[in-house]
Amino acid sequence: MTRVLVTGGAGFIGAHLVGALVRRGVAVRVLDDFSSGRLANLTSVLGRDLPAPAPGRPVRADGLEVLWGDVRDLQACRQACADTEVVFHLAAMRSVPRSVDDPAGAHEVNATGTLHVLRAAQDAGVRRVVYASSSSVYGDDPALPKREDQLPAPVSPYAASKLAGEAYCRVFARTYGLSTVALRYFNVFGPLQDPASQYAAVIPRFIAWTLAGQPLEVHGDGLQSRDFTYVDNVVDATLLAATAPDLQGEAFNVACGQRRTLLEVAEAIAQAAGRQVPRRHTPPRRGDVRHTLADLTRARERLGYVPRVEFAEGIARTVAYFAQHLAAQGTDAPTRTGEPP
Repeated sequence: MTRVLVTGGAGFIGAHLVGALVRRGVAVRVLDDFSSGRLANLTSVLGRDLPAPAPGRPVRADGLEVLWGDVRDLQACRQACADTEVVFHLAAMRSVPRSVDDPAGAHEVNATGTLHVLRAAQDAGVRRVVYASSSSVYGDDPALPKREDQLPAPVSPYAASKLAGEAYCRVFARTYGLSTVALRYFNVFGPLQDPASQYAAVIPRFIAWTLAGQPLEVHGDGLQSRDFTYVDNVVDATLLAATAPDLQGEAFNVACGQRRTLLEVAEAIAQAAGRQVPRRHTPPRRGDVRHTLADLTRARERLGYVPRVEFAEGIARTVAYFAQHLAAQGTDAPTRTGEPP
C-alpha cells in the first residue's frame, strides 16, 4: 500500500489504525467530521502535535493529511477517495442506545454514508474497500460461536444499519467489480476509548469508575458475555484484510475467540487496578444481546489473522493507559447513562 484513506480516522479504532499505517511508511488521508473523533487521538498515536483542521482547510504533516468532512456528503467522499489505493471505512454512528434514540441518524451515517464511500471509491479506481462492520449483525441468536455463514438477525437500528453497509459492499463487489471486505468487530477495547461519553462502552467506563473508587453500574445480572477484543488485534486484522487475495464482498469475524461475562471483566479490571469497588445492578438496555463469541476459522484461513494480545494483557495495558491519562487530564468519572457492552 502506498496511499490510503481512513474514514473516521480520528476515532478510537481509526486513530490506532492511522498510527500503524504511518509507522509502516504509508501515506494516510483521514476523513472525519469530529463529531466523536478527536484530534488528540491522532496526536497521541503519532507522538506529535497537529494543527486543527477545519471545513475546507485540510491539515498536512509528514505523510498524513486530515480532511474535515462527513461521509453523508458524497462530494466530501469523492475528494477523500481521490488518488488512494485502499479505503478503510471506519466512520460510523457506533452507539446502540444512540441508534435506538435516533434510528434515522444511524441509517444516514452507517448505511447511506457507506454507500457514498463505495460510490466514491469505485469512481476513483480504488483497489479495495475494507469496511468496519459489527458483531451486532448476528443479533441475539443463542447459537455460539458466531459464524459468518449464520443468518444475521439484528435487534437494534445500529446493527441493521451496519448490515445494510455489508449488503452494499457485496453489491459493489458483485455488480461493479470493486473488491470489498467487511470485518465484524467484536467489542473492541483499549487506549483512547472515551469513558466519559454518554454512550461510552463498558470497559472504559468500568476502568474509569474503578480508578475513581466509584461503584460500577452493571446492566442486568452481569452474566451477559462478550468476545472482548483488544484494539491491536483489530488493527492487525484490518491491515491483513487490505492485502489478502481474492476478497470479493466477504465478511470476517475479528475477535479473540473467547468470551467473558461483565462480572469477570469487572474482576479483571479490579486486579489490574489493584482495587475493588462495589457494584450496583440496573435494568438491561434496549437493543442489548445476551452473549457473543466469534468463530475465527475463516479469518485465520483467509486473512492469516491470529490474535496476538490476550484479554488479560489488553486489560492491563488499558488500565495503565487510563491511570496515567485520566489523572493527567483531571477527567471526571463517567455519568450513569452509558452504552451497553
